[in-house]
Amino acid sequence: MKNNANDYVIRILDSPLKVAAGEWNALLAAQSPDGMLNPFMRHEYLAALHASGSATPKTGWTPCFVTLWQGGALAGACALYLKAHSYGEYVFDWAWANAYQQHGLDYYPKAVVAVPFTPVPGARLLARNAAERTLLVKALVGWCETEKLSSLHLLFVADDDVKACEEAGLMLRHTVQFHWTAPPAGYRDFDDFLMSLNQEKRKKIRQERRKVLEAGITFRWSRGQDISRADWDFFYRCYERTYLEHGNAPYLSRDFFRRMESTMPENWLLFVAERGEIPVASSLIAVSARPDCARSQNYPENQPEQAASQPMPGLTAYGRYWGALARVDCLHFEACYYQPLQWCIEHGFQRFEGGAQGEHKMARALLPVRTTSAHWLAHPSFADAIERFLEREGAGIDHYMDELERRSPFKSPPLPHQPDPASPP
Repeated sequence: MKNNANDYVIRILDSPLKVAAGEWNALLAAQSPDGMLNPFMRHEYLAALHASGSATPKTGWTPCFVTLWQGGALAGACALYLKAHSYGEYVFDWAWANAYQQHGLDYYPKAVVAVPFTPVPGARLLARNAAERTLLVKALVGWCETEKLSSLHLLFVADDDVKACEEAGLMLRHTVQFHWTAPPAGYRDFDDFLMSLNQEKRKKIRQERRKVLEAGITFRWSRGQDISRADWDFFYRCYERTYLEHGNAPYLSRDFFRRMESTMPENWLLFVAERGEIPVASSLIAVSARPDCARSQNYPENQPEQAASQPMPGLTAYGRYWGALARVDCLHFEACYYQPLQWCIEHGFQRFEGGAQGEHKMARALLPVRTTSAHWLAHPSFADAIERFLEREGAGIDHYMDELERRSPFKSPPLPHQPDPASPP
């Protein structure tokens, strides 16, 4: 596919391995003003999903990576998959598929631009500039029309992607996640953070942490190459068991995590819960890092006094995977929220993203954040119907966000010339 006016060439690749890692990651870096690479859009991550068999045609994710070339240079790219189902996406369109079926129409296969099994917002349309990003969206729609696909869906997109999708006439859909963000001055320690919360939430967190401590549970953490093979193996036992207890096989294979261990270790932080010296649970957190830098530059904890002053813009941790071999009251909260938050505070991280859904996260000081996806449907009548649905749904999201904001776990600021009424419990 060629655009003669601008000498652009569109190439559809059936594997992420057919894109040079350096070229892909250079485009990804261009989307981030702070120089941090979103770990889930790194070439190494996408390649590992494919090479490990986790996201392949066999599992319902057929890669058709769309690349935009100009004069032999990669000008734009996106991770597009043909989907025969809607599992592993976290933006739910089952009702749309059912409506198609009820009218005797095929909804699948559909085209999805997303990171498989990963509801983390970030750049999906990698391009050198806004014009080429818009051109990439139009190429996506054109390819879907040529292939006679029912629809195109771009999930958890960045703000620049939203603008390009709007220019191309796609419909927007909003969902809500819960993220923690450090104030500009940061926190001295976890207790300082707790003092920013209202008394009820502060007391609840202390009670939950005390239950874990009284159960004899302690935690240790390791990052990157310091995570031992034995700890990776133990983590996978926990991760796999969580899925099996819910009657499903895990999305990600052990081989996928072996590839993470070898190709992008700097992006992983592991917490292991122990009772005595016996590990009983673990949580794996992704962290942003600059893979082209030395360890001392990658790891802000190696920069003295940084964490004790201000968090570094762009440093983000992402709650991802967890599992336990023993049942301990409140262990999930400690492993997945309190330990990572304490680590973020101590190591100068600005943000912790708690993953998809979960209103209970507000009680742990993760606040609601609107996330966006973009959609194109080929059938005019269905497109009109879904556009009306999205208008109603969007109004409901606005109301929900307003309601959540009124339930903030943080202290209300004191009135002028009034003392702060909150005090430690």
